[in-house]
Amino acid sequence: MKSDIEIAQETKELPIKEIAAKVNLKEEDLEPYGYDKAKINWQAINRISKSKKLGKLILVTSISPTPAGEGKSTITIGLGDAINNQLHKNTMIALREPSMGPVFGLKGGATGGGMAQIIPMEDINLHFTGDMHALTAAIDTLAALVDNYIYQDNSLNIDPERILLKRGLDVNDRALRNITVGQGSKFNGIEHKSSFAITVANELMAILCLATDIDDLKARIGDMLVGYTKDDQPVYVKQLGFQGAIAALLSNALKPNLVQTLEHTPALVHGGPFANIAHGANSVMATNLALHLSDYVLTEAGFGSDLGGQKFIDFVSKHLDKQPDAAVVVATVRALKYQALRDTKHLDEENLTALKAGFKNLERHMNNMRSYNVPVVVLINQFASDTEAELDLLKKLIEEQNIPAEVVAYHDEGSKGGIEAAQTVIDLANSNKANIVSTYDEDDDVKNKIEKVATKIYHASGVKYTEKANKQIDELIKLGKEKLPVIIAKTQYSFSDDKKQLGAPTDFKLHVRGVSLKNGARFIVVTTGHVLDMPGLPKHPAALDIDVDNNGKISGLF
Repeated sequence: MKSDIEIAQETKELPIKEIAAKVNLKEEDLEPYGYDKAKINWQAINRISKSKKLGKLILVTSISPTPAGEGKSTITIGLGDAINNQLHKNTMIALREPSMGPVFGLKGGATGGGMAQIIPMEDINLHFTGDMHALTAAIDTLAALVDNYIYQDNSLNIDPERILLKRGLDVNDRALRNITVGQGSKFNGIEHKSSFAITVANELMAILCLATDIDDLKARIGDMLVGYTKDDQPVYVKQLGFQGAIAALLSNALKPNLVQTLEHTPALVHGGPFANIAHGANSVMATNLALHLSDYVLTEAGFGSDLGGQKFIDFVSKHLDKQPDAAVVVATVRALKYQALRDTKHLDEENLTALKAGFKNLERHMNNMRSYNVPVVVLINQFASDTEAELDLLKKLIEEQNIPAEVVAYHDEGSKGGIEAAQTVIDLANSNKANIVSTYDEDDDVKNKIEKVATKIYHASGVKYTEKANKQIDELIKLGKEKLPVIIAKTQYSFSDDKKQLGAPTDFKLHVRGVSLKNGARFIVVTTGHVLDMPGLPKHPAALDIDVDNNGKISGLF
């Protein structure tokens, strides 16, 4: 089979105005970025947002990720194509924008694979419409304005060593995790420690993905906590007056991007917070627009159901015009065998014993999703090495839990690789059985929220807090912010905070190392284990395989 980028480059895109017309968008509703992509303009956004039409929302999540791969984006795209082109239902897909850090690092891009991709694949994985660059500029402009305020005046007496804002770069650069700025002459500013986070881990990314319009964007930026004064008083961006300038930098990036799949299903690709650090979903604005424009909307939540899935239902969906009508859990035979074998060497060999042992991971994920009182289906992403006996066993194990399961081959066959699965999904979405129940109550304090997620979703026996975390929680209480939703930063590889504990571990403690207020995003980040907000590059980064020829044709992206 040809590589993903070869398949994408050989597919003839339809003009973006033709894709728009499929969901009753007019040419004047678009701000084209060339031939095959466009932003939806504010006039159209404001008109569509008032529509009473609401399609069905289908959430795609997965088992715990492994080196064997699960193909969640591929399944989301293939399923959307199948509903749109095989079942002839008016469908849209809403996905996150890839971060260039993983594209040039280890993980690669995020545009699907094989015959189930969004295009133009190269543009989406690289500069796209400039949203990531606008975010990076906004993040660093805000940091520069704060440092300049301290250098020039500092009438509020901000403590340079207690600035909470990080600088940003959409590149995996471990050397920037901890830095010192203002060194040398006094004309270089006030010397103090600082740090970089990858652009998608910054609070401004979360704000972009949660804001409903420019006024909301501006208000949320104004509410960002800058840091503390030398007498322990909080300082917010609005006190410094920078929110208008930062919102201006992000005003174009706030508009969702319209593209298409290989089979020309309309897709909105917008925003990209990581799910192991932030909330892991595309923008609220894009998903809401899709709900008003189509009958079925597919969106994915990053990593497994314990991360993106939990955050989507407990947090993101409460910002949407409706909550999910059905949930899809993606699994593969190979990944489940890896959960038991802990090695990729023999995954191509039939091993029913390992599959049955690894099934515990999937069982927990699908039952966690079912606990939200949303109809659940498992889609088994078929690989060439899967034997009939393995697929039959996995399907049987799933159905014994009274959850439907279908084997799909969207990667190799496109929308024809799972027509029955598509029908099962829309039947569940149309069943009107979803009645979402949250993991925690809004009035729970921060520790109650953490402990409910830890025990109900991760199946931990309890939570341990460091002295630093307890002090930070005390600060939240002083600020009156202890009842905000929690976004737990945790390894994606395990239900625990130890990436080596595979399968479905029990009898473990969740170790909370710290908490931080993201006041503009309106949530509290809870840091566990050793999650990094600035990844590093591997020994063999994907960048070594990426090239471009004299005609501008890019190769090596995946």
